[in-house]
Amino acid sequence: MGEWSGRTAVVTGGGRGFGKAFGNALAMQGAHVVLVDIDGAVAAETAQGIVAAGGSALGLGGDVTDETRMSAIMAEAASVNGGVDLLVNNAGLHSDEYGQPILKMGLAKVRRLFEVNVLGVVCCTLAVHPHMRGRAGASIVNIASSAAHMGGSAYGDSKLAVAGLTITYARELGPDGIRVNAISPGLMLTETIRNELPEATKERVQAMQLIRGDGLEQDIVDALLYLASAKARFVTGETLRVTGGMGAGV
Repeated sequence: MGEWSGRTAVVTGGGRGFGKAFGNALAMQGAHVVLVDIDGAVAAETAQGIVAAGGSALGLGGDVTDETRMSAIMAEAASVNGGVDLLVNNAGLHSDEYGQPILKMGLAKVRRLFEVNVLGVVCCTLAVHPHMRGRAGASIVNIASSAAHMGGSAYGDSKLAVAGLTITYARELGPDGIRVNAISPGLMLTETIRNELPEATKERVQAMQLIRGDGLEQDIVDALLYLASAKARFVTGETLRVTGGMGAGV
């Protein structure tokens, strides 16, 4: 409980997937967790599960591109422990619908992709800043993707922008005592991916890994817990690739 007792973490896209796993892990370590999701009912259900397990959580609905709503959510989150100690910018569009070539998606879908994946990070970071500056150990962790380092898709380009924003915000928020880092997950065999990913695609991606075997959701949770902890006190502006070595390079 020690490090996270009396501290507040906000996780966007917190109703399911990585966001749900992040929320559960942080709550188990004593944090008050605020889960934000475009589907408020799912966020509330996930938060209720944390509370039932003995943790402290609140689930709220909101679009990460809505400046007014995000400002209100960060203020509500800050009311519990006097501020916000961790923001996880996890919300993003990543379905097959947004993994198509730009010529097929068209401008409207590409615009929405960048609004959520890039401007959503900007919006939430701006909203949390007044409630985070000056708090010991405060940090922000953005979720990028291995696609950011491989090129060839609008989705990957949106996540490359997230990696760039990580450096920019690390510079801008450093004087306020806020560290900013990112995680680039590779192929993580979550329950959804196991059910939906064709075996041939899995084999193709894993053939590019330097470490054989399956990447797991827990690998990303562990990376988050490290970057958000005092153990990473001297780490900022970095994007940690958790990919099994896929696309490794300098």
